[in-house]
Amino acid sequence: MFLLVKNADLYAPEALGRRDLLAAGGKILAIAPHIDADCLPGEVEVLDAGGRILAPGFIDAHVHVAGGGGEGGFSTRTPELAVSDCFRAGVTTVVGTLGTDGVARGMENLVAKTYGLREEGLSAWCYTGSYRVPSRTLTGDAMKDLMMVEPIIGVGEVAVSDHRSSQPSLQELARLASEARVGGMLSGKAGIVNFHLGDAPAAFTPLEELVRSGELPRSQFLPTHCNRSPAVFEAALRWAREGGLVDFTTSTIKRFIDEGEVTVGAALRRLREAGVPFERVTCTSDGQGSLPRFNEAGEFAGLGVGSPASLWEALRASVLAEGIPLAEALKPATSSPAAILKLRGKGRLALGADADFVLLEPGDFRISSVAAGGRLALREGRLLMKGRFEA
Repeated sequence: MFLLVKNADLYAPEALGRRDLLAAGGKILAIAPHIDADCLPGEVEVLDAGGRILAPGFIDAHVHVAGGGGEGGFSTRTPELAVSDCFRAGVTTVVGTLGTDGVARGMENLVAKTYGLREEGLSAWCYTGSYRVPSRTLTGDAMKDLMMVEPIIGVGEVAVSDHRSSQPSLQELARLASEARVGGMLSGKAGIVNFHLGDAPAAFTPLEELVRSGELPRSQFLPTHCNRSPAVFEAALRWAREGGLVDFTTSTIKRFIDEGEVTVGAALRRLREAGVPFERVTCTSDGQGSLPRFNEAGEFAGLGVGSPASLWEALRASVLAEGIPLAEALKPATSSPAAILKLRGKGRLALGADADFVLLEPGDFRISSVAAGGRLALREGRLLMKGRFEA
């Protein structure tokens, strides 16, 4: 069956103006000012965009798909990701990661969940390892994981500058990064190391030392949580000015912002003012990570869960509140992670690319419809694709 989107204001993510888009077999077959449905052989599903914005499906490249949390005891482990939460949020691609817990949440579970998400219509990949160094991998070797396990595209998230880190030496980090790099080269994958940055004063110091001490380029590392505090953000800004990659976390709570966490919109505005190209920048939700909840008196009231929905809400705010042009605001959740992580066919609306897209309402940028692999997962706000055990 063909899927034909008519009368869309298309962002590829570059603004291309009014276009029709034709998809079949999970791929984009044509983009043109006008495509006539009557001239197509076979059944055609038509979606009239009516001037809405058509953008690439969002890539959420840091999600605890098999669940996260657990730092308050076994009962604080968060649930696994549900695909409907992604489709409602315009997310059509995820990259799964473990976190603090690499024991009860093992690599077998993570890879199995990645395959399961694919079966439910979501594009999914994952990292190998967790906070700890040496990393617990699937095959016993990070390079072998990258070469022999198709969904694994890099190593992470490895914790540094954090009290929950295993406090690895510079030599251990360099060895792990080299294994990831060579494994990526041999397998044609990104081979990147995703670093969890804590709020310790060291901040980017371990990464800077890695770059100074050897032949590893800054592009080998993708540090995340770069907006967790003003000090960490300023270090991230310096890192990015020198050519490094940075990732900003969108799941948050008001208390974190009040205590100094830099909003994603403000972070993107500052980078743009500093001349840092958004091709070096990604934004991710840290979905299924645990978040504290507080009552009106400021007292701890329980735990919440990070959500993929925060990704577009943060980027939407960067347009509406910070004045960043839409074509640029889209990049950290579309073309930039696709290029950095070598997710071929993702992140762009172009001939031959995967037919993943989201329709946004003009003005408020509310998500209207979503397609994943050429199938409508959300149409006019109505969910059409769900997980196998979702009601």
